[in-house]
Amino acid sequence: MNNKIENPIIEQDLKLITNADIPWGKLEGKNILISGANGFLPSYLVKTILFLNENKFKNKAKVFAMDMADNRLAIHKGRKDLVFINQDICQPIDIKDDIHFIIHAASKASPKFFGKDPVGTLSANIFGTKNLLDFAKEKKVDSFLFFSSGEIYGQVSEKDMPIKENTYGRVDTTNVRSCYAESKRMGETMCVSWLYQYNVPAKIVRPFHTYGPGMNLDDGRVFADFVSDVVNNRNIIMKSAGNAVRPFCYIADATIGFFTILLKGENGQAYNLGNDLAEISVFNLAKLLVELFPEKNLKVEKKENNEVGYLKSGIDRCSPNVSKIRQLGWSPRYDLKQGFMRTVESFNK
Repeated sequence: MNNKIENPIIEQDLKLITNADIPWGKLEGKNILISGANGFLPSYLVKTILFLNENKFKNKAKVFAMDMADNRLAIHKGRKDLVFINQDICQPIDIKDDIHFIIHAASKASPKFFGKDPVGTLSANIFGTKNLLDFAKEKKVDSFLFFSSGEIYGQVSEKDMPIKENTYGRVDTTNVRSCYAESKRMGETMCVSWLYQYNVPAKIVRPFHTYGPGMNLDDGRVFADFVSDVVNNRNIIMKSAGNAVRPFCYIADATIGFFTILLKGENGQAYNLGNDLAEISVFNLAKLLVELFPEKNLKVEKKENNEVGYLKSGIDRCSPNVSKIRQLGWSPRYDLKQGFMRTVESFNK
C-alpha cells in the first residue's frame, strides 16, 4: 500500500473485507475520525479505508487518526488521505475540517490495565465519549459508532446463554475491575442520550474476544500470550486451570461487522459482535495451538499468574447471541483453526 509493503496476511484480509456486501460508497469522499486509531481493532479500520481509496474509490476518503501513538500505522505515514492527530481523547477536540463519520474505539481493553490504571481505563470511555459525542453534534455527522464490549454483561447465568443484547448480568461496582465494564455501560447510555436529545446518530458495537494479525503479543490476555508462545517457539504457559469458555472472532470478520453496524445499523441500537461458532475453553485453545504446529514440538504447561495489576475475570462463560447483526447480513467466515493459523503465520512474515 502506498508503495510500501503491508504484511501479506493483512493484505489478504483487506481484500476480503473490502469485497464484503457493505455500502462502501457511503464512505467515498468523506472525512472519517477514528479515535484510538493505533489500537489493534481500529488500525484495521484505518487500513481498510486506505485500501478502499487505492482499489475502489475514485473520490478518496480521508481518515483522521486520533491517538498518542502510530506504530501500527507508521507504514502509511506521508499519505494525503491520512491525518495523524496526536492527542489524548479526554482533551477537547479541535478539528476545523468537516467530519462525516466518527468511530470511537479509544480504550484500554486489556485486563492488565484495569488494576494498574483504573482511572485511565474509565476516562476514555466516559470523558472521551462525551468529547466525541459533543463533537459529533457540532459536525452533524452521518453516523457515530461507539466501541463498547461484551464485558458489559457481567456475570450471566448459564440459562441466559447465549447472551442477547437485552440480557444483563451482575457487575460488582465495588470491584476495581468493574472500571472497564461500568464505564462502557455509561458510554452506551451517553450514546443513547445524545441521540435522544441532540439527534446524534449513534450506534453501539459490543465486541467479544477478537484476535488476529497485529495484536500485541504482550497484551496480557491469554490468547495473545498463547500466540506469543507459539511464535517464539516456547511451550504454552497456562496461568489458570483454563476452564473459562470464550468465543474467538478473527479480526477480518470483526472488521466487516464494525463497518456493517456503522453503515447499516439502527441508531440507538447495540449489536453483539463475536463468533458464536468458535467457542472454546482456554485450555482447549492452548491444546489447539500446539496441535496446529506439530513441527514445533510444543506442549502446554501450567504456572501461577503473578503479574502485578492483572485482575482475573470471574466470568466462566461468555457466549454471544449474534442474530441481531446477522440480520444486517453479517456472518463470520473463519473458524478457530483458520484464524489462529493465519495469526501465527502473520508474525512470521
